[in-house]
Amino acid sequence: MRFMKLFVLPLFVASALSVSLTSATAIAGGEQAAVAATKTPPVPLLWKVSDADSAVYLLGSFHLLRADDYPLSPDIDQAFAGSDKLIFEVSPQEMFDPGVPQRFMQRARYDDGRTLSQVLPGDLREKLNRVLAKNGRSLSQVDALEPWFVNLSLVLGVSQSMGFSPQLGLDQYLMRQAAEAGKPALGLESMDSQLQIMDSGPLPEQIKALREFLDKPEDVPGMLDDIHSAWRNADIAKLDEKARLEMKEKTPETYRMVNLERNEAWIPQIQKLLDESKKGDSLVVVGTMHLLGDDGLIERLRGKGYKIERICSACSIGTPDVALPIEVPRSEGGAAPKAEKPASDKPATEKPASSKSVPAKA
Repeated sequence: MRFMKLFVLPLFVASALSVSLTSATAIAGGEQAAVAATKTPPVPLLWKVSDADSAVYLLGSFHLLRADDYPLSPDIDQAFAGSDKLIFEVSPQEMFDPGVPQRFMQRARYDDGRTLSQVLPGDLREKLNRVLAKNGRSLSQVDALEPWFVNLSLVLGVSQSMGFSPQLGLDQYLMRQAAEAGKPALGLESMDSQLQIMDSGPLPEQIKALREFLDKPEDVPGMLDDIHSAWRNADIAKLDEKARLEMKEKTPETYRMVNLERNEAWIPQIQKLLDESKKGDSLVVVGTMHLLGDDGLIERLRGKGYKIERICSACSIGTPDVALPIEVPRSEGGAAPKAEKPASDKPATEKPASSKSVPAKA
């Protein structure tokens, strides 16, 4: 549960830490770029949802990535090139509003006279003090802050020490691409709604999530690497177990607010995109957890009768939703005619229309 922030609700944090939009082709340093070039692109968590005359691509994001997570799969490049607009959880205009950091910090502080020391159990205060002391800080310096913010700050601190950055996250990277290509970039919800959701989490669940971090802080880097590797390899079962199901079991009220209610609010907006057949296809980029499980966007849209296809050139035959190649009978001469394009509309292997695949420097 401690890493759910890498799938949902960290966009406002990214905005508070981010620089302005820059070129999608900016290089993240020669050494990092050289390392990136040697790695296979992440397997995309990308689906195509379509009706009779239009399509929406749904892409599962990891909000903090490393330089060597780029370039992206050509599948994503082609979905981007084929989409007339991009839809994010929050629009770039709101995310990069200069007033966001102040609003963010207002939400993070108590407004009822309480303090962190008052709401945390004694053993947890001691553990937090020990962790903070390693970084030259103390509990008194964060006493005005709520548990959710302290937990989030700790996770971000570890992730950034490991080379992860919100500026390199898939959302911000595609926002830069959209700005460079002149494509509209919209949002499914407002920044204030994201802030409200995090700030409204039940106090017992906030404390429980903070305790998970503080009980074994030395385990956090390995766990972060594991969940990042699962995202890179599109290990849906592991992602569902470590993100969605764990959160649903341990903090059910937070899960309801963070995942269920937002998915329900987003479905009509995605359906509207499909109804707008004359306005072109769209690429929707959301935290990966929103696509997972029976209550995720994929299964909800499948249940409404839309055609669902997995866009994944790197996936093996038999992967759910990836269409099988069309079998074409051989001619009398023994040669098979040229195969038709697969029903899944899988991208071809040639160079994608958009070749901007090196992220901006964090």
